[in-house]
Amino acid sequence: MKRLFDLITALFLIFIFSIPMIVLAMLIKTKLGSPILFKQIRPGRDEKPFLLMKFRSMTDETNKNGFLLSDEQRLTAFGKILRKFSLDELPQLFNVVKGELSLVGPRPLLMEYLPLYTKEQAKRHKVKPGITGWAQINGRNAITWEEKFKLDVWYVENQSFLLDLKILFLTGIKAIKSEGVQQAGFATVEKFKGTGMN
Repeated sequence: MKRLFDLITALFLIFIFSIPMIVLAMLIKTKLGSPILFKQIRPGRDEKPFLLMKFRSMTDETNKNGFLLSDEQRLTAFGKILRKFSLDELPQLFNVVKGELSLVGPRPLLMEYLPLYTKEQAKRHKVKPGITGWAQINGRNAITWEEKFKLDVWYVENQSFLLDLKILFLTGIKAIKSEGVQQAGFATVEKFKGTGMN
């Protein structure tokens, strides 16, 4: 039932947001250049890798040694608007159609985090990752990694269709209010460095 709901809803949203996505793609091409999409390998259900897609919100500026500048330096005013209203997440609807993402589930993080999780935290990979989740409506990037993972695991152990509907509804409200977009002192969020022994 969840997969059918994801597929129908994602296709409907792609249809509804098709013109806005085309406009955003043109603006990104003009303001940030190519590529329009940011693509990165992320862990899916059971830690199976997949290619996540987002609208690009940062420049590719590098220092004199050829290394990328910090997120703070590469995140433009236009990019901040994309992130503020979660517009950069729209291409992930295609990940949902492909079955790699769900509308609701723990957010897919970086592959490099996999060996850093405790056994309890690793439970977040027992379900398909999502565009939004329980942690996103309960603080998003304004809470600690440990708090975020506890919320993810709670969702895994208590997931239901009604809970998903509640999360989707509250996500819409959070996106409009643009709450918890970034962690204090960071352009987005500080990297996860582990919480102790696995």
